[in-house]
Amino acid sequence: MSAPARQARPIRLGRRSAAALALVSAVGVVAFGWPLLASQRSGLAHVSDAPWLFALLLPLLLAVVVATIADTGLDAKAVAMLGVLAAAGAALRPLGAGTAGLQPMFFLMVLAGRVLGPGFGFVLGGVTMFASALLTGGVGPWMPFQMLALGWVTMGAGLLPGGHALRGRGELALLAAYGAVSSLGYGLVMNLQGWPYIAGMSSGISFVPGDPPGENLTRYLAYVLTTSLGWDIPRALLTAGLILGCGGSVLRALRRATRRAAFAAPTRFE
Repeated sequence: MSAPARQARPIRLGRRSAAALALVSAVGVVAFGWPLLASQRSGLAHVSDAPWLFALLLPLLLAVVVATIADTGLDAKAVAMLGVLAAAGAALRPLGAGTAGLQPMFFLMVLAGRVLGPGFGFVLGGVTMFASALLTGGVGPWMPFQMLALGWVTMGAGLLPGGHALRGRGELALLAAYGAVSSLGYGLVMNLQGWPYIAGMSSGISFVPGDPPGENLTRYLAYVLTTSLGWDIPRALLTAGLILGCGGSVLRALRRATRRAAFAAPTRFE
């Protein structure tokens, strides 16, 4: 067997899949960023309504993404791989027990997204967060936002450069750096979901509907610095440490499984 045939190939991302991912991501940006743009008179200023609205909308859009990717490359073998990795990620989440933001499943999501590609990675991140929420009792209006944010983290790993050529310590360093940055980014965007209705209107770090975006952004950054970094930094350090410590073995196992599954091989009938 030639070298190219032995190469582990990510699950392809077709045009419809890319368009669906772009649509869901665009809606997600609106879902997370509406507090910075809402006017005092707008319906979106009712902070208790918006989370429930997007809690209903995002799972439907995620279902569209799953159906589209299934139409272009998510075959039975990929579904089986998705189930195994989602179960593994869901099982890793309780190990952190919510202590100081430690969530060991992030390192597996980064590595899986790197090997299996951005489309598969996005679906894996969302499904893993959904399964882990059911496992840990973390179901609530925040769950669709968590699904979307972790989907972005996993998808981003599949978009990193050097997927076919970069190996060894250089690849682990790249993934560790990405894991740390994306773990911080996950906390940053998730804070946008809870900030409007958790901080309290009397505080200097609270969301004020109708205020200029710059002023609300300043309050939001102060909110992140005072309430979130103590959780986000440990998550980032743990993710980077796990990738550097055992990422090589996990990458080899995932690539070996991907080669054997031969996701990119065409189906032929004789």
